[in-house]
Amino acid sequence: MIDKETFHPLNYIKKEEYSGSMDGMRYMLKKAKVDEEDKIRVTIWPEPLGFHKTAEEEKQWIDVPLTAEGVEQAADWLNEQYESQKDRWKESMKKSWV
Repeated sequence: MIDKETFHPLNYIKKEEYSGSMDGMRYMLKKAKVDEEDKIRVTIWPEPLGFHKTAEEEKQWIDVPLTAEGVEQAADWLNEQYESQKDRWKESMKKSWV
């Protein structure tokens, strides 16, 4: 689970993509233009492949404000998706070792 107390990638996201993984769920946060407004696009997908090698239909995403509050929303969403799709992530972990 992502700990919101220590999850502070906002300044990094303003310049670069920020990625990580949690037990089979990969994620990326990056700055994106949405309707002429800067946002954080938060994307998740299952292991074992990286972002560019994973089929688009395997990815899920949301856009949140490019603010500290948006980073908190991103952390909440990532934790919710991890919990609600645990079976999916466990299954992807099996594939990553094949």
